Amino acid sequence: HLATSLPLPSEGDHLRPRIDLIVFMIDIKSKYSLKNIEASVAHVDASFFLGKVCFLVTGVGRVNYCSVEMNAIWKLGEVYSSPVLFCELEVEGIRVATAQRLVRILQICAGHIPGVSALYFGSLMKSYDVD
Repeated sequence: HLATSLPLPSEGDHLRPRIDLIVFMIDIKSKYSLKNIEASVAHVDASFFLGKVCFLVTGVGRVNYCSVEMNAIWKLGEVYSSPVLFCELEVEGIRVATAQRLVRILQICAGHIPGVSALYFGSLMKSYDVD
């Protein structure tokens, strides 16, 4: 499913497939995009953040037009223990590589990769500060 915000409408719940991965897309050029994500994450069960959520930041090649504080994006990833991925949708090679990466993450989250759980994969994706 593709949704612009959460919660999802309740009609058709019985027809909705299982949700294996939530990708929150943040357009670095839009403050509204970040505000929408911040409002939407409140509708996701806390246990779902254990390996089944990531934040995808788009427009990173246009830092001059940045309307979103990078610290706010990093904080989202930290607060929700979820990886933050960066992508420039305007560049085909990067777009394809990001799509492949997301498909691989989805395969792991859906349980299609033997021996790798979403929780284990999520822990590998986290960055740790070493002081």
